[in-house]
Amino acid sequence: MGKKEIYTEKVIFITKCMLAAYILTAGLLLLLAFMLYRFGLSEKVVSLSIIGIYIAVTFAIGLLAGKRAARRKFLWGLAMGVAYYVILVVVSLIVNRGLQDVAGNMVTVFLLCAGSGMLGGMIS
Repeated sequence: MGKKEIYTEKVIFITKCMLAAYILTAGLLLLLAFMLYRFGLSEKVVSLSIIGIYIAVTFAIGLLAGKRAARRKFLWGLAMGVAYYVILVVVSLIVNRGLQDVAGNMVTVFLLCAGSGMLGGMIS
């Protein structure tokens, strides 16, 4: 295999991981919305649940990336967590049309996504 095929294979893998991560996120957020509707959860519980979903999903894609990588598994997990965060911020900026609503938790969410992705990569 040439370098171009290896590069293409990695890009396809990353794309599949991100797609799976956002499908999983959407499913878990739908479940959370149902629970909010059914049980009338408080705002604090919903906020903590959303953060928990981010952590669980980035851990899962970090674990998946780490299992596939032969070496430097933690870097692959970190890369997946950062990629997840970047897509999350871009979509939030498009939906909110600015930084005012997103800026409050940006650093915290970045550290959680990157850290849990890296932890998933290290455990794999």
